[in-house]
Amino acid sequence: MTRDAIPQPLMRVTKPRLYEQLVAQLLAYIESAHLGPGDLLPAERDLAERLGVSRATLAQALVALEVLGVIDVQHGTGAVLVYRPSIAAVISGLREHRNRLPEIVEARTTLEVKLAELAAERRTDADLLAIEDALRTMAEEIAVGDRGAHGDELFHQAVTAAAHSPVLAQLMTFIAEMILETRLESLAQPGRPEQSLASHRTITEAIRAQDATAATAAMLSHIELVSDVALLK
Repeated sequence: MTRDAIPQPLMRVTKPRLYEQLVAQLLAYIESAHLGPGDLLPAERDLAERLGVSRATLAQALVALEVLGVIDVQHGTGAVLVYRPSIAAVISGLREHRNRLPEIVEARTTLEVKLAELAAERRTDADLLAIEDALRTMAEEIAVGDRGAHGDELFHQAVTAAAHSPVLAQLMTFIAEMILETRLESLAQPGRPEQSLASHRTITEAIRAQDATAATAAMLSHIELVSDVALLK
């Protein structure tokens, strides 16, 4: 950041199209402050006060930028700028993201429910250990205040591997980037990391018991849970 740069003042936002207004304001600030890749954004508390919104509302806008790869929100550090895009490009990306969310949920429901069923039927002891290791990773992340996104990703990868279905695994790889979008948004919801971890444990118990029916129901319930994302409008 250039030391003598005078950042553009942040204006309070009003309710209509709050989601896009917040993102646009943040991007305008980034540009006027001459922030570059690797630079930190101001602390969430400071940004929320200057924008006149709650920290929870601001956090959702930051997650939107994280989903689009503009920032990287690091536990204990804050929001780090990855690249500086145009406001128009990001707003367009947000609208496309909102429009495809139902299709991502539909794809996850179709693929991951079947994968859980097959994992219960086909899993080996080694597969079960990998699933349990992913649970521990997610629990450790949440325990230190993180969202548990890495452990969440490892868990779903382990369930996919336990299904021993190469074609379904390829399809999951194909939509992995889109699933990441929903994962980041879902785990940013208050209390969601703990809820997601609990539903992962339910899925694991069904797979451990080799109960395909229970695994199917547990994964479907989990997808419904994590698909409940409070998007700003």
